[in-house]
Amino acid sequence: MRYHSLHHTEMGTNFCLFMPLFDAMGNTLNRNSWHLHKKISSDSAKNGRVPDFVFLAHGVDLTSSMHAPFVFRSFASVPFSTRIFLLPLLPVAFLVMLIMWAWSKTFLISFYNLRGHLHQTWVVPRFGFQYFLPFAMEGINKRIEEAILRADRIGVKVISLAALNKNEALNGGGTLFVEKHPDLKVRVVHGNTLTAAVILNEIPKDVEEVFLTGATSKLGRAIALYLCRRRVRVLMLTLSTERFQKIQREAPADCQNYLVQVTKYQAAQNCKTWIVGKWITPRQQSWAPSGTHFHQFVVPPILAFRRDCTYGDLAAMRLPDDVEGLGSCEYTMERGVVHACHAGGVVHQLEGWTHHEVGAIDVDRIDIVWKAALKHGLRPVSSM
Repeated sequence: MRYHSLHHTEMGTNFCLFMPLFDAMGNTLNRNSWHLHKKISSDSAKNGRVPDFVFLAHGVDLTSSMHAPFVFRSFASVPFSTRIFLLPLLPVAFLVMLIMWAWSKTFLISFYNLRGHLHQTWVVPRFGFQYFLPFAMEGINKRIEEAILRADRIGVKVISLAALNKNEALNGGGTLFVEKHPDLKVRVVHGNTLTAAVILNEIPKDVEEVFLTGATSKLGRAIALYLCRRRVRVLMLTLSTERFQKIQREAPADCQNYLVQVTKYQAAQNCKTWIVGKWITPRQQSWAPSGTHFHQFVVPPILAFRRDCTYGDLAAMRLPDDVEGLGSCEYTMERGVVHACHAGGVVHQLEGWTHHEVGAIDVDRIDIVWKAALKHGLRPVSSM
C-alpha cells in the first residue's frame, strides 16, 4: 500500500509497482519509500486499523524464504515447493539472511479479514536452523518479546506463536514472556491445544494401539494423556524414564497402564498407527509394518519414503469461506489453509477467551477448543 501510494504521487522513479525488489536492484527505488514505511508503521495505531489477531511466523529454510509475498507474489500464491528457478537465487537469499539476522526487525507479510476482524501475519526474521544455535537463543527471544510488546502497545487482542517461536527449550512455550510481563493486555497463545485436537481427531476411533515419537514434548504429552483416557495403548518412545513417569503419573490411576515406555523403533514393528513428533529417518521408518499411516506434528514434515505406507499432512485447518484478502499460501498449505497453531490463535480471538495459552497443554480443553473451531466454520485438512 505504501509503495502503491508513492507510485501514484511520484511516478518519476517507481516503474515496477508489482515488484519493488526490482527497483531496489536497479537503483530506481523512490528515496521516500523507507521514510514513508516508517511513518505509516509508527502511526498505524493512531490512523490505521489495528489488527485483532497476529500470527508470529518465522522462516523455515532459505528456499521457503523466497515464498514470501513481497519476493515473488505469483509464487507465494501457490503452495510452497522447491523449484529449479529458485536454486540460482540461493546465494542472494543467504546474503539477505545474514543481513536480516544482524539488523532487521519483525515485519508484516500478509493480512486477511475474517468476519470483520483483521488478522495479520508478522515474521520474526529467523530461519529454522538458527533456533537450535545456543548463542542465538537470547536474540531470538528478544525479537519475539519485541513483537509481543508491540502488539500489546497498539491494541492487538491475541498473538499466536508459530512452531519454533514457542519452542520449549527457547521460552517454555511462551511462558517466559507472560511471566516477565504479567500486565500484558494482549493474550499470548501457542495454539498447540488445537494442534493436538486436529491430530487426535484424525485417529480412527477403533484404533487400540499407537506409536508416539516426541512423546515427552508438549504435544506428545497431551496426545498420550488424551489417548490413554480413551483406553488406547500408547507406545511412548523416550530414553528418559523420569520424564515418562512424570507424564504417566498425570494420567488417571486406572489408565496409567495404557502408557508404555519404549526405547527403540523396533518396538513398533507391529503397530500400524504412528504419530510422529520428532523427525525420523527413512531407516527408522523401515520398522513400521506395511500399511502404516504416519500422523505427524513435526516441521519440516518427514520424507514420504515408504510406498506401502501413507503419510498425513501437517496438522492444519481450512479457514471459513467468508475470509477475505487471502492472496498467498502459508508454507506448503493450499490457499485458505493455515497451520493448526495459527488456527488455534484465530479461535482464541473469535471466542474472546481472556487467558494466555502458554506452557503445558490443558488436556481437558482439547475437546472444548475443537468444538469452538468447528462452531466458527474452521474445518480440518487431512489426507486420511
